[in-house]
Amino acid sequence: MRVNVQFFSQLRELAGASELTLDLPDGAAVADLLRQLYERIPALGKWDNNILVGAGVDFVGREYLLQPNEQIAIMPPVQGG
Repeated sequence: MRVNVQFFSQLRELAGASELTLDLPDGAAVADLLRQLYERIPALGKWDNNILVGAGVDFVGREYLLQPNEQIAIMPPVQGG
């Protein structure tokens, strides 16, 4: 299945693109997507403990099962004042 991944803030700079399309096996979870991303873009791995992952308008955990053609957002931690 294909999943479209969008990168935000510093992660966009590390990825070298604002978005990327990945092919993943059916039944893949966010954890599988992250593993594939880190293999393709090792610099993203250092953010592993801090990134936020969104599917649609919701933040999701690593166990979230991805859907074909889903839009996934990869973001650094949210900071506010």
